[in-house]
Order: sequence, then structure tokens, then C-alpha cells
Amino acid sequence: MAILKSKDIKKMSSKEIDEKVKDLKMELVKSKVAASKGGKLKIREIKRTIARLHTFNRLNKQSVGK
Repeated sequence: MAILKSKDIKKMSSKEIDEKVKDLKMELVKSKVAASKGGKLKIREIKRTIARLHTFNRLNKQSVGK
């Protein structure tokens, strides 16, 4: 379950985003082990999702700070 849509991420709190990032990083480590069997596409997908979560988390923190 690495793909998260933007509308789903917007509904998440900052704490939930942090937990999801932690889970995805663990999944990324597991996928890297399995990459020798041809799982490179999944690694890219997980990395993009982590980046998307970090972006939304940063934007949420900026809007709260204003």
C-alpha cells in the first residue's frame, strides 16, 4: 500500500503523516532487499510517496505557523 493520493494525505494529521513515513521507510528497506528479484519499480513508488508525505507535512507546518 505505497500509493497515497493527495486528497487522502490532506485528510491526515501531522502525526499520522509521520507514522506513515516511518512505515514506508521500513517497507523501503524490505523492498531494497527484494530488489535483486526485480522490485525496482516498487522502490521508486515508495520513495515518491515518502517525498509526497514530507511535502504535505511541511506545507501543513508552514500554514499553522502563519
